[in-house]
Amino acid sequence: MRNDKTVHLVRAAVIAAMYAALTYVAALMGLAYGPVQFRISEVLTILPLFTFDAVPGLVIGCFLGNLMSTVGSIDLIFGTAATLIAALATYFLRKVTFFRQPVLGALMPVISNGIIIAFELTFFLPDVEASLAVYAANAGWVALGEAVICLGLGLPLAALIRKNPTLNRYIADKPKEKPAPDSADDEKSGG
Repeated sequence: MRNDKTVHLVRAAVIAAMYAALTYVAALMGLAYGPVQFRISEVLTILPLFTFDAVPGLVIGCFLGNLMSTVGSIDLIFGTAATLIAALATYFLRKVTFFRQPVLGALMPVISNGIIIAFELTFFLPDVEASLAVYAANAGWVALGEAVICLGLGLPLAALIRKNPTLNRYIADKPKEKPAPDSADDEKSGG
């Protein structure tokens, strides 16, 4: 018999490790930090559609991934907060679909990062002239990179997980089973 707490912990840890590792790969390619980013790891932000375990996994993975940020330690705060907000929103919107696609859930990282990371880049980097125009440009570039990854790669990943029984078994939470009727209860009720 497997321990459900262990399964949840391991699932969150694997997601955190995958997110951090993929962020480091994107960093080596110069795509992980700054106004124009294409973090391959952001494809994993689709996982809260399948399990709550992805929420702490993504948050911890983002924190670890941002340890190498060229933006500085402020990215540990803002980047992690943006991921937390996006992951929770994605989880709570997991049952909302359009044409059987979880588009709204997939948009949550795009919106959260577009708003929060643009704020960080505009108002906390020393060599940036803070203005509404700069903020709007940063928000647009960050959201564009997020959209490419979350919609272009995340939605196909979600479809793959839904259709592949093996992936689904390891990633998705199982529906809660109703407890089997206790034989003592059956005797009390005359059945």
